[in-house]
Amino acid sequence: MTVLLQGAQMLQMLEKSLRKCLPESLKVYGTVYHMVHGNPFNLKALVDKWPDFNTVVVRPQEQEMADDLDYYTNTYQIYSKDPESCQEFLDSSEVINWKQHLQIQSSQSHLNKMIQNLARVQSFQVKHSENILYVTLETIKKLFPSMPDTENLSPGSGKPKAINQDMFKLSSLDITHAALVNKFWLFGGNERSQRYIERCIKNFPSSCVLGPEGTPASWTLMDQTGEMRMGGTLPEYRTQGLVSFVVYSQEQNMKKHGFPVYSHTDKSNIAMQKMSYSLQHLPMPCAWNQWKCVPM
Repeated sequence: MTVLLQGAQMLQMLEKSLRKCLPESLKVYGTVYHMVHGNPFNLKALVDKWPDFNTVVVRPQEQEMADDLDYYTNTYQIYSKDPESCQEFLDSSEVINWKQHLQIQSSQSHLNKMIQNLARVQSFQVKHSENILYVTLETIKKLFPSMPDTENLSPGSGKPKAINQDMFKLSSLDITHAALVNKFWLFGGNERSQRYIERCIKNFPSSCVLGPEGTPASWTLMDQTGEMRMGGTLPEYRTQGLVSFVVYSQEQNMKKHGFPVYSHTDKSNIAMQKMSYSLQHLPMPCAWNQWKCVPM
């Protein structure tokens, strides 16, 4: 059975329910929060039953997914209270279009076994990325204050070091900067990723510092799941504290809009882990996961 949640009231009920499952439901919670507040990416939420759901999938409307090869658009956020039994629901073509190139995102690493099973059934190749999920101390206190360990941590000051304001100017990104962001984004570097970045810049808050040439020296933006992503700094401006300044500015920006503030970092990226610590972004017990699926 598949139930489409329509209207603000149902989505607000879902948001409230997902909040009780944080941080494991974070990727879906952030997306639903975005849907309740405007939904510029035209997403829809499906559950296996209502109101007492086991599994929720957030995905674009069919008409948005016209390009079978565009896995940036063809993205599904998944949260399940019972990963063992959600395979049948996800196997349905009503829920996921397995004929397309697509990606699945979730804060639940234990969905991996089920997704690998589906890969065998639906015959597609799957590439799993698992990274550290960070949430700001302020978001934790607001959304899931009962999380253990936050009191025992003594993270940094939560403020970035000052930057040279004669040389650098705080700004936000515009669409003409998408090619630059795309060039440095680990998951990007192609035409489809650039279109996706343009769409994010157009619809959501972003932050950057402009260098002496008037172009971004360091930047970060937000995606349709409410996550802070795609941060980068030009090589010639690295180690000057620009990225922590930009991330802090973006954090303030998102806080103003009420978004949960979270991000992910590669396990090998020690510099970004140190920066997260200094800004009071705490690693979660669950991870950030992405499965890139390609039909065979």
